[in-house]
Amino acid sequence: MSTYFITGIGTDVGKTVASAIVTEALEADYWKPIQAGELEHCDTKKVQQLISNKLSKFHKNSYTLKTPMSPHAAADVEGVSIELKHIKPPKTKNDLVIEGAGGLLVPINENNTILDLIKPNYKVVVVSRHYLGSINHSLLTINLLKDKGFDVSVIFSGIEHKTTEDIIIKMTTVNVIGRIEEEPYFDKNVVKAYAEEFRDNL
Repeated sequence: MSTYFITGIGTDVGKTVASAIVTEALEADYWKPIQAGELEHCDTKKVQQLISNKLSKFHKNSYTLKTPMSPHAAADVEGVSIELKHIKPPKTKNDLVIEGAGGLLVPINENNTILDLIKPNYKVVVVSRHYLGSINHSLLTINLLKDKGFDVSVIFSGIEHKTTEDIIIKMTTVNVIGRIEEEPYFDKNVVKAYAEEFRDNL
């Protein structure tokens, strides 16, 4: 069984939709270690609503914070101490999709970042979305992961920008799983269609 860690080059780049697609493609379990904010419509619930298969299980967050901020800041506001030793992947015999928070170097406490949640055997999927500065953010993210020896792939999200995507691929040589278009909406049928398209590249 494999574990896939979904990270992004920043916030709001499409990690949750990408997580739903990968979860559906693999009929995997899903886990969001740290949820900060939007508890009524949290990422776990969003993914759950986009999944069609009956095999995926959705595991409880290690930390659930009410404040929509960086995990370390939300924890500080709420008087909580986030400790790496308390963030343990759920036990499952299925493939597992883990969704990070923000980008790789988002702090979870004074000593650790999201990067510290990624174990050496994980396959890391970077979600890249075009905006001014996104090439730099993509290269920094992908190269940091490669330098640390991770198996890295990329999913492009949003309106296609060929020159941006081409240079990222050329300069990193990572596997491209696919691209998620700027769809008018995402529902189970849309996610399932992408899952079928992406499955062979995972």
